[in-house]
Amino acid sequence: MLKLWLTSLTVLMLNFSFGCTINKTSNEKGTLRLVANGEDLVRQGLLSKDGWKIDFNHVNVTLANVKAYQTNAPLNPEQDKEINASETVVLLDTPKTVDLAAGDQEAAPILVQRVPVAAGVYNALSWKVTHLILDGRAEKEGKTIDFMLELNPELKYICGEYVGEERKGILKANGEAEVEMTFHFDHIFGDGNMAAQESINTESLGFQPLAALGSNGTLKVDMLALKQKLRQSHYQTLSSAIEGLGHVGEGHCQVQ
Repeated sequence: MLKLWLTSLTVLMLNFSFGCTINKTSNEKGTLRLVANGEDLVRQGLLSKDGWKIDFNHVNVTLANVKAYQTNAPLNPEQDKEINASETVVLLDTPKTVDLAAGDQEAAPILVQRVPVAAGVYNALSWKVTHLILDGRAEKEGKTIDFMLELNPELKYICGEYVGEERKGILKANGEAEVEMTFHFDHIFGDGNMAAQESINTESLGFQPLAALGSNGTLKVDMLALKQKLRQSHYQTLSSAIEGLGHVGEGHCQVQ
């Protein structure tokens, strides 16, 4: 009986000690790294749903008003209109342009900012995209098109926890952690390695409608020109696809 009492007391003391440690470290700081990732589709190229091999020279995205959150309950970006946060930190307040295609084919995600913040679990993220330029080359059946697509979406993404092979945003006192803005460009161009009936292909534009606007092997357009020159249904598909670019890993985001 005495042994059982002593064991219970030991467990209680350990739990109390652990709780004190959590409370103590919650007021301490670490470093949160903000990265932007265009994934292999940007670094290594992609095959569009209509058979164009696309390689990017530059994918310049202008980011603004990036915030990370510790939420009181898990955020469901498909339902929750507001972020109920116990901690909010600003990771980027002034606009900054990064090139998602920078580096070689095996390059790591682009480091945008490193910020000292309170320790804790950052399980929600929001950011704005104000400008996007896709500069590259597309090839199909011996035909080559050098393209530059200048897009100005003015979008705000609200995202929950990163979904991937490992968790992100878990920041210990005096440590470092990472949060990631992920961009899925197959939402625009589709994926020629997947079946035509897959949603990534039925809901994407592909490259052929853009190729049809090119002249003498070049294509340079902005959103206004695309609105004027594309079929209305194609323009609507493109607009929706641009909205669907922002993710956190494989986690979806709400667009405002």
